[in-house]
Amino acid sequence: MALALNVFQTVTAVVGTSPTVVYTAPVGYTGVVLLAQVANIGTTSEDISFVHRRSSTDTELLKEFPISANDTANLLPGKLVLESGDRLVLSGSNNTNLKFIASILETLN
Repeated sequence: MALALNVFQTVTAVVGTSPTVVYTAPVGYTGVVLLAQVANIGTTSEDISFVHRRSSTDTELLKEFPISANDTANLLPGKLVLESGDRLVLSGSNNTNLKFIASILETLN
Protein backbone atom coordinates (compact mmCIF):
# COMPACT_ATOMS: atom_id res chain seq x y z
CA MET A 1 0.00 0.00 0.00
CA ALA A 2 1.44 3.38 -1.03
CA LEU A 3 1.90 6.15 1.52
CA ALA A 4 0.03 9.42 1.06
CA LEU A 5 2.12 12.16 -0.53
CA ASN A 6 0.67 14.97 1.62
CA VAL A 7 -1.25 14.69 4.89
CA PHE A 8 -2.69 17.66 6.79
CA GLN A 9 -2.82 17.38 10.59
CA THR A 10 -4.49 19.52 13.23
CA VAL A 11 -2.85 19.17 16.63
CA THR A 12 -4.52 20.43 19.80
CA ALA A 13 -3.45 20.30 23.44
CA VAL A 14 -4.08 21.86 26.81
CA VAL A 15 -0.66 23.11 27.86
CA GLY A 16 0.60 21.85 31.22
CA THR A 17 3.36 23.07 33.49
CA SER A 18 5.70 20.18 32.61
CA PRO A 19 7.36 20.13 29.18
CA THR A 20 5.20 17.90 26.96
CA VAL A 21 5.73 16.69 23.40
CA VAL A 22 2.66 17.72 21.38
CA TYR A 23 3.86 16.60 17.94
CA THR A 24 6.54 14.32 16.45
CA ALA A 25 7.28 14.33 12.72
CA PRO A 26 6.69 10.74 11.53
CA VAL A 27 9.37 8.56 9.94
CA GLY A 28 9.51 9.11 6.18
CA TYR A 29 7.77 12.49 6.35
CA THR A 30 8.78 16.11 6.76
CA GLY A 31 6.37 18.18 8.85
CA VAL A 32 5.77 21.79 7.90
CA VAL A 33 4.15 23.77 10.71
CA LEU A 34 1.83 26.22 8.97
CA LEU A 35 0.22 27.68 12.10
CA ALA A 36 0.88 27.46 15.84
CA GLN A 37 -1.24 29.44 18.28
CA VAL A 38 -1.98 29.45 21.99
CA ALA A 39 -5.06 30.95 23.61
CA ASN A 40 -5.10 32.03 27.24
CA ILE A 41 -8.69 31.43 28.39
CA GLY A 42 -7.92 32.49 31.97
CA THR A 43 -8.38 35.79 33.77
CA THR A 44 -4.66 36.42 34.46
CA SER A 45 -1.56 36.62 32.27
CA GLU A 46 0.16 33.25 31.66
CA ASP A 47 3.55 32.32 30.18
CA ILE A 48 4.26 29.83 27.38
CA SER A 49 7.48 28.11 26.32
CA PHE A 50 7.69 26.56 22.84
CA VAL A 51 10.64 24.32 21.93
CA HIS A 52 11.91 22.49 18.84
CA ARG A 53 13.61 19.24 19.91
CA ARG A 54 15.95 17.24 17.66
CA SER A 55 17.57 14.22 19.33
CA SER A 56 18.68 15.64 22.67
CA THR A 57 19.06 19.25 21.50
CA ASP A 58 16.36 21.75 22.47
CA THR A 59 16.01 25.05 20.63
CA GLU A 60 13.73 27.51 22.36
CA LEU A 61 11.44 29.31 19.94
CA LEU A 62 9.72 31.13 22.82
CA LYS A 63 10.73 31.04 26.48
CA GLU A 64 8.28 32.16 29.17
CA PHE A 65 6.45 34.36 26.66
CA PRO A 66 3.58 36.21 28.38
CA ILE A 67 0.04 35.97 27.00
CA SER A 68 -2.51 38.37 28.44
CA ALA A 69 -5.78 37.12 29.89
CA ASN A 70 -8.39 36.23 27.25
CA ASP A 71 -5.87 36.73 24.44
CA THR A 72 -4.15 34.62 21.78
CA ALA A 73 -0.53 34.50 20.65
CA ASN A 74 0.77 33.37 17.27
CA LEU A 75 3.85 31.29 18.17
CA LEU A 76 5.42 31.31 14.70
CA PRO A 77 5.68 34.33 12.40
CA GLY A 78 6.43 31.98 9.47
CA LYS A 79 6.68 28.28 8.77
CA LEU A 80 8.82 25.72 10.58
CA VAL A 81 10.18 22.59 8.88
CA LEU A 82 10.47 19.48 11.05
CA GLU A 83 12.58 16.54 9.88
CA SER A 84 11.52 12.98 10.72
CA GLY A 85 11.70 12.51 14.48
CA ASP A 86 11.78 16.23 15.33
CA ARG A 87 9.38 17.19 18.13
CA LEU A 88 7.45 20.23 19.31
CA VAL A 89 7.44 20.65 23.08
CA LEU A 90 5.24 23.00 25.12
CA SER A 91 5.06 24.08 28.74
CA GLY A 92 3.20 26.87 30.46
CA SER A 93 2.69 28.58 33.77
CA ASN A 94 -0.78 27.07 34.30
CA ASN A 95 -2.26 23.57 33.86
CA THR A 96 -5.65 24.55 32.46
CA ASN A 97 -5.73 28.03 30.91
CA LEU A 98 -3.45 27.68 27.87
CA LYS A 99 -4.84 25.92 24.79
CA PHE A 100 -2.63 25.11 21.80
CA ILE A 101 -3.57 24.49 18.17
CA ALA A 102 -1.32 23.81 15.19
CA SER A 103 -1.84 23.07 11.50
CA ILE A 104 0.86 20.83 10.07
CA LEU A 105 1.48 19.57 6.54
CA GLU A 106 3.25 16.22 6.49
CA THR A 107 4.90 15.60 3.13
CA LEU A 108 6.48 12.31 2.03
CA ASN A 109 10.30 12.37 1.85
